[in-house]
Amino acid sequence: MIVSNVVARPPGWTGPDTFYEFLVTVKKQGSHGDAFAYKTVNTDVLGWVIARATGKSVGQNLQDRIWSKLGAEQDAYFAIDTVGTEFAGGGLNTGLRDLARFGEMMRMGGRFNGQQIVPRAVVDDIRRGADKAQFAKAGYPLLPGWSYRDMWWVSHNAHGAYSARGVHGQVVHIDPKAEMVIARYASHPLAGNANFDPTSLPAYDALAKHLMANPR
Repeated sequence: MIVSNVVARPPGWTGPDTFYEFLVTVKKQGSHGDAFAYKTVNTDVLGWVIARATGKSVGQNLQDRIWSKLGAEQDAYFAIDTVGTEFAGGGLNTGLRDLARFGEMMRMGGRFNGQQIVPRAVVDDIRRGADKAQFAKAGYPLLPGWSYRDMWWVSHNAHGAYSARGVHGQVVHIDPKAEMVIARYASHPLAGNANFDPTSLPAYDALAKHLMANPR
């Protein structure tokens, strides 16, 4: 995040000035199709591809295609670099209720406010998940049987739960069977999900089971 000046640059900084300048310096690691490996840089590259393909920034695409259709209460914003390019790999700031609206839209198969915002086929593809064997090679002992598909973490549990997971405890957790969406902002002092998955994941499951046992 030094590139974006979110973290102050040290005196004499000679590194990249923009996100795109940084991206072209990243070297390949591993072989495609061998094992899953989460890389934030891949998401940022995807943002670059979206911008080039549409002629609009990531933020404008999000506004036009999703945010303006959710009935959001608040504006959302991205962290940007020195030339105004959004960081697609993280740094999206939203209101909590608006984040929950996004999660509910996904739970409803991409439909919200009487309109199909995200194609149902896209949501179904996410929910199917990916190759669990390749995911297992990545070494996530707290996520047995999971996979990663289209930027979502898929549990493959009996409820078909899947999540958008960020650092320090940020999450949108969707449990279709329990008709439950959890939107959470947090500030855990440690960034990695492994630091709170042992308590968070069982809590999500317990909430889902409670809702199913006590229907409205």
